[in-house]
Amino acid sequence: MIPKVDGHDPDAVKAAIEEARAVTDKPSLICCQTIIGWGSPNKQGKEDCHGAALGTDEVALTRENIGWSHPPFEIPADIYEAWSARETGAKAEGEWNDRFENYRREFPELAAAEFERRMAGELPRDWAEKSAAFVAQVNEKAETIASRKASQNALNGFGPLLPEILGGSADLAGSNLTLWSGCKDVNAPGHDGNYVYYGVREFGMSAIMNGIALHGGFKPYGATFLMFSEYARNALRMSALMKIPVIYVYTHDSIGLGEDGPTHQPVEQTATLRLIPNMQVWRPCDAVESAVAWKCAIERRDGPSALIFSRQNLPHMPRTPEQIAAIAKGGYVLVDCTGTPDLILMATGSEVELAVKAAEALTAKGRQVRVVSMAWPPPTCSMPRSRRTATACCRPP
Repeated sequence: MIPKVDGHDPDAVKAAIEEARAVTDKPSLICCQTIIGWGSPNKQGKEDCHGAALGTDEVALTRENIGWSHPPFEIPADIYEAWSARETGAKAEGEWNDRFENYRREFPELAAAEFERRMAGELPRDWAEKSAAFVAQVNEKAETIASRKASQNALNGFGPLLPEILGGSADLAGSNLTLWSGCKDVNAPGHDGNYVYYGVREFGMSAIMNGIALHGGFKPYGATFLMFSEYARNALRMSALMKIPVIYVYTHDSIGLGEDGPTHQPVEQTATLRLIPNMQVWRPCDAVESAVAWKCAIERRDGPSALIFSRQNLPHMPRTPEQIAAIAKGGYVLVDCTGTPDLILMATGSEVELAVKAAEALTAKGRQVRVVSMAWPPPTCSMPRSRRTATACCRPP
């Protein structure tokens, strides 16, 4: 730790940084003392300059007080040159371009094309065909499994198709089931690691994934219990605000989650995640919807996706190919009736099973009941209210 320095003295700050670098190669803490609104004769050190403009008169006084005689938006040449990175940037870009061209010559053209594909955020050419085939395979298996297990199966199905996928979990990999057969710790020997053990750092994990996605070349996903999405809320909002295609995996989504008790039981978390603009929140009701949720999250390029999975087993829901195609729209008719419905039951996740059973019981009593599964209820609907029906109420992704 470096002693406190005057945060308004650039030479003192520079000296402290140089001292820290000379002492250790580990992180250092430099405490820079500053005064809010420094330089303003009448407002520095006061709350008046925290959230409001100084005003024309006070700006003029501040300029005079700190000795700044230049008009607004004019940067003196010496200051501009001190901060300009044009020369160093051009040199670094030139060195990179040379290295990449050498790489093209040394290795097959395909390797360079793969790098460019990943950096452009494009999926492999065979993605659409193979991912659809996997979803169809899941439907044929008709397994009754927990959706967190279905999620792991989806990773095993999609992972080999995506060399850019980079997973992780906040110390819950064994419970979130985010490890798939092709996972390799990034700390392992070599440069082909694709899984990060973040430790109990939900916010850190989420913020790091934002940075990775912004860098490009990777499609990051990270997991924790749904309850602990609360710790990562600021990073989640940044994903949504910046339209970053990060995939958040949240398991243990209901009271059927084990022995940990109320501290681990999410109540309002799904609802509050859905309130975040541009956050696409999936809550699959079975293995098929889980596979489609992963497929859509991987394909999304204009914002984050939250995939919410269960700990308990969920029964397979029979579907036609047309119904499978409709899952991506957000909501679709899972079970229909023969005539005009007396009642429409809408549900998500593990509650879909209850809605289907209720529909069966009511149908046996002569009622016409339709069940709509809302795999990812859109926060808003672009369709005019006059045109909304139970079969067409959701905007396409």
